[in-house]
Amino acid sequence: MIFDGISVQLAVEGGIAELRFDRRDGPVNKLDQSTLAELREALERLQQETGVQGLLVTSGKRDFIVGADIGEFSALFERDDSLLKASLHQTHALFNQLENLPYPTVAVIDGMALGGGMELALACDYRLLGDGARFGLPEVNLGIYPGWGGTVRLSRLAGVAVALEWILSGRPQRAGAALESGVVHRVVAADELRADATAFIRQQIANGAGYRSERERKWQPLQLDETAQQQLVQAQAQVDRQYGDNYPAPHAVLKLMRDHAELAFGQALERELDAFAAIAKGPVARSLTGLFINDQLLKRKARAATAKAYPVGQAAVLGAGIMGGGIAYQSASTGTPIRMKDINGDALELGLREADKLLAKQVERGRLTGARRDAVLEAIVPSLDYDGFDSVELVVEAVVENPVVKASVLAEAERAAPNAVIASNTSSISITRLAESLQRPENFCGMHFFNPVHAMPLVEVIRGKQSSEEAVATTVAYAASMGKTPIVVNDCPGFLVNRILFPYFNAFNRLLKDGVDYQRIDRVMEVFGWPMGPAFLADVVGLDTLVHADAVMVEGFPQRMGHDGETVAEAMLRDDRLGQKNGRGFYRYGVDDQGKRIREADDSVHDLINSMATAKPEIGDPEIVERMMIPLCLEAVRCLEEGIAASAAEVDMGLVLGLGFPRFRGGPLRYIDTLGTETFCQMVEKHHGQGPLYRLTDGLRQRRAGEQRFF
Repeated sequence: MIFDGISVQLAVEGGIAELRFDRRDGPVNKLDQSTLAELREALERLQQETGVQGLLVTSGKRDFIVGADIGEFSALFERDDSLLKASLHQTHALFNQLENLPYPTVAVIDGMALGGGMELALACDYRLLGDGARFGLPEVNLGIYPGWGGTVRLSRLAGVAVALEWILSGRPQRAGAALESGVVHRVVAADELRADATAFIRQQIANGAGYRSERERKWQPLQLDETAQQQLVQAQAQVDRQYGDNYPAPHAVLKLMRDHAELAFGQALERELDAFAAIAKGPVARSLTGLFINDQLLKRKARAATAKAYPVGQAAVLGAGIMGGGIAYQSASTGTPIRMKDINGDALELGLREADKLLAKQVERGRLTGARRDAVLEAIVPSLDYDGFDSVELVVEAVVENPVVKASVLAEAERAAPNAVIASNTSSISITRLAESLQRPENFCGMHFFNPVHAMPLVEVIRGKQSSEEAVATTVAYAASMGKTPIVVNDCPGFLVNRILFPYFNAFNRLLKDGVDYQRIDRVMEVFGWPMGPAFLADVVGLDTLVHADAVMVEGFPQRMGHDGETVAEAMLRDDRLGQKNGRGFYRYGVDDQGKRIREADDSVHDLINSMATAKPEIGDPEIVERMMIPLCLEAVRCLEEGIAASAAEVDMGLVLGLGFPRFRGGPLRYIDTLGTETFCQMVEKHHGQGPLYRLTDGLRQRRAGEQRFF
């Protein structure tokens, strides 16, 4: 062994050196600063070694290298531009040192080679992949672009079109696609990879200087001919459609490709460095890298919960229909068999059809075999009674949102499944209150799925006053096993997400009564970054559901969330407007000649709202944004201060995953940080006259005085 570090080891045998990444203090290999320092020392040792004829770059882990250490990004990106560039320059020099070794180099890759891991592999002459390997540059998902030579080497190896597709999508590529692109030289069965790599490098050694032609491929400038120019134009149109103006990194990638394509290799690398700091130090990169770090926190908490959880080998859901069928599908398709009970046979049929419909889509897209579809359906057992519930470990109650009905069903379930954890899928009813109907309230908590279950990643796990840690942990572990992101919250009206959402709807109602057109509000908030404006969102939620949940919030927080008179939503509900449920809401819904759902404005809605308007002040678009966002952000602050969620990370992730809060803004608390606490507080004070929803909290005043951030 020539070098034996914590993350990097180097050995030479029979003229072949092996540079092995095998981190001893962690489950995956990543290129953090300590690993890069070890790589630098290992390469220096290697260059002093005589008799080396070739180099294999390998991994001792399941994955090759998963990328840089994103946890180091915040400190790195806060450096002065010149210091940040100098740090990146060191890594460029390190990869160039690997690339310029006087013999062939082969990256041997199984599992994931992502981000910096792929960029390091691109610096080698050859790349051999196991058939299950994935190769990709996901940096755009973090608001940045590959900054260790990836934009240069990939574009010269695979061409402009492939490089743009890989970088702009951020998706890891399958081994076969990497081979077709010309980026990878060979794909073999994983269990043959090591032997094949050894034979391959011996062949390259025998070929003499043949490896130099591979380096020349990366070092030669591209020619932006008519085809390449057209590819850039098409990519620009795609970026404009997909990202708009809110995500600067994709636009920077396009400009960078144009700028460095025809430059000499060294100049192209410098151009990549020159543009990186402005993107990395921007608010979008901070938000998106922050979300990644928040997500890792939630995953760690879910893994920790497993240690306290009871195993769930058999689940049950009470209440079929769309929601129950969605829960049953999600459980069965991720490996936990589930009983689906309802008192109505038609509802059971609806639940089974919902599961079958979702499975059929997976088969149609080639993501599922017919045999697997049948197996999942067999794992969903419909039932009109509680037969078999004595073997169930977790029951999800998903009946109608009525406390009396829920209490009765929960008591029945407890008798039928005496040893099970019972969780209520309620969006607003107090878990502590529902627990009053149970003999063993310590085995009970909330498990709030968002609709549609299969598409929405968040599950709120609600801790009632008597919920045990084991019950909460079991529910968290079950949610995680279903592929969901669970967030534990404490019991309160609306829990976390709906409690924060309804001040936003309250603000929307106030703007409508000030005579602001609902379509205009939707447009403004969609430009801000929301996937849909508040009027469209209300129609999707259902105006009956909206009015019911709003009443719960008003009862829970009357001083802050009460209304002056009837709300616009209540008036529309009186007019039998339910939203998408019956095709009549703020908008009118129908189907075009091709069977596609259409949404149109409804003049009668304007008349109804105008009849309720009490004032018509001049309100600009920035004021619309401020008045909509202030109550939402302040309620998020209150939820953190009151301990409804344990951390700012969980508050923000709840809103991003549960509501579609604009990812590039990072969540409501990150949004306050981006504006600056002082600026946000001044904005709140400007709208003080709008009422109690526009009042600073004591905690926020303290943060303002101490110039404290949430992150």
